[in-house]
Amino acid sequence: MAISGWFVLLVASGAVPVVLLGGVPGLVLWGVVLAIVITIDLVLAGSPRALEFARDLPRRLRLGESGLARLAVANAGRRAVHGTIRDAWEPSAGAHPTRQRLTVAAGEAVALTTTLQPVRRGERRAAHVTVRSFGPLRMVARQATIPVPGSVRVLPPFTSRKHLPSRLARLRELDGRTSVMVRGQGTEFDSLREYVRGDDVRSLDWRATARRRDPAGGGMKLVVRTWRPERDRRVVIVIDSSRTSAARIADEPRLDTAFEASLLLAALATRAGDRIDLLVHDRVVRGRVQGATGADLLAKMVDVLAPIEPELLEGDWHAIPELVRGVTTQRALVVILTSIDTPGGSRPLLAMLPTLTRRHTVVIAAVTDPDVVAATRERGGSDEVYRAASAERALLDVARVAAAIGQVGAEVVTAPPADLPPALADRYLALKAAGRL
Repeated sequence: MAISGWFVLLVASGAVPVVLLGGVPGLVLWGVVLAIVITIDLVLAGSPRALEFARDLPRRLRLGESGLARLAVANAGRRAVHGTIRDAWEPSAGAHPTRQRLTVAAGEAVALTTTLQPVRRGERRAAHVTVRSFGPLRMVARQATIPVPGSVRVLPPFTSRKHLPSRLARLRELDGRTSVMVRGQGTEFDSLREYVRGDDVRSLDWRATARRRDPAGGGMKLVVRTWRPERDRRVVIVIDSSRTSAARIADEPRLDTAFEASLLLAALATRAGDRIDLLVHDRVVRGRVQGATGADLLAKMVDVLAPIEPELLEGDWHAIPELVRGVTTQRALVVILTSIDTPGGSRPLLAMLPTLTRRHTVVIAAVTDPDVVAATRERGGSDEVYRAASAERALLDVARVAAAIGQVGAEVVTAPPADLPPALADRYLALKAAGRL
């Protein structure tokens, strides 16, 4: 077959005249017949360019979930198309199968289904479709690549939502909606009750105590004021998307951990009646959510956060106070999700913080690497000892930066990726209970 094919090509191109093949007339005849058969097979193959395509895609998928992508193929040509089709999705879209058998008669249409299971958030795109149409003898095929654009937005997984019920229960305790009756130290007066051991003596109401003096001389019954945590406070979340956010900690980019922490905090704070604003910034604002409340807040947040990727450049920390001022002129809780690995790298952040802490309550949330912590405990050989020393130095650097942040009036929350979202939510509840929002 291969030799005959070479002869067909040579004869067809005129490179070898038939008269020169006088010694092998049978072979020349076989080549001519084969060329005729191949030509007929090619002519009878349906044209891929006569096909028309339409996509039916899920608009959004959450990372970790799967969805079905449907491709409708209509044959507007005069011949049936028998062959294979390849739908060119990005590898990170997790498309399966990538190639399928295709049989569509003239004037008819078929629908092909592909399962998408993305492995990365963001816009996962399909650029084109490649069709290979064979003739009846399947000796040759026509092939064409047709642009058929399509995309699916893959949202952050929000796996930290599993921590939301327990934090909402604690929030209800602060609000006094459960039998525990735990009261916060906010500035919104709620009610009076008798003093019990453990109450803050600063909450004693001496006038109410005097009115409840026992006339029979049985002694004084102390009365304390209870306070309901304030609502309608402002919470501004600032996510650092500069180069340090691209580092992977526990096989997850720092930026993705920041997204998880911000989603859990926003879900909790909006249930507490507070107003949430979100900024994603490096040198420019990459994403912004303002004025949304309730369920609409989380929907807008995941939609805005989904396509954002780390930018490999230094962040402009001096722009943060002005950005916060553009969001609100009221006193607010400003939560900044960034990294505090080294004193040198954190110097711009430290220089900016006093401007924020003069007007706002500021919390810095950062991821710690569990592998670094584990390295400090492994000292079996000389290599491990050096590695442990390096890990200890890295942890000391983080502690130094955290101490410097505390000296300028901000608070620090550090935890491994899986623990940072609930740790930040706990700090929010502690601030709310202390009446510092």
